[in-house]
Amino acid sequence: MAGPINSDTFRVERSIVIDAPAQAIFPQIDDFRAWAAWSPYEKMDANLGKTYSGPARGKGAAYAWVGRKAGSGRMEIVQSDAPSKVVIQLDFSKPFTAHNTAEFTLAPQGSGTKVTWAMFGPNTLMSKVMGLFFSMDKLVGPQFDEGLTSLKRLAEQKAGAVSA
Repeated sequence: MAGPINSDTFRVERSIVIDAPAQAIFPQIDDFRAWAAWSPYEKMDANLGKTYSGPARGKGAAYAWVGRKAGSGRMEIVQSDAPSKVVIQLDFSKPFTAHNTAEFTLAPQGSGTKVTWAMFGPNTLMSKVMGLFFSMDKLVGPQFDEGLTSLKRLAEQKAGAVSA
């Protein structure tokens, strides 16, 4: 949840339980090329310019984007602990500059996996001022919910195909 306006940091977090093992979900997160199938940010801009660099997946894999609606920025995987955690350095350059961390954690829950998508970082002066008008949680949270729902659908379809 979003912190108070005077907080020096913010955190937005959403979770979903996916009826698939973490090993089936992890590759969809650990490979930026796989994000096109589930990330709401990929659907935001039909003409999104994408550049991949570094390894195809895991630590050091990077993805830069430029779009009219999505703005521009770069993500790089800084920690990849299969199949339980992916940590991403997330740097936005447009429409505003921000340096945040995105984190995906995968934990067994019942016969499935609880996937949590979080973003956190410093609450800069600009974000504190913007926080007077909107909540980071209300701005980003619904997109995380949408992405996790798409990831669930994709992973459960793939897991079903594997076990069939």
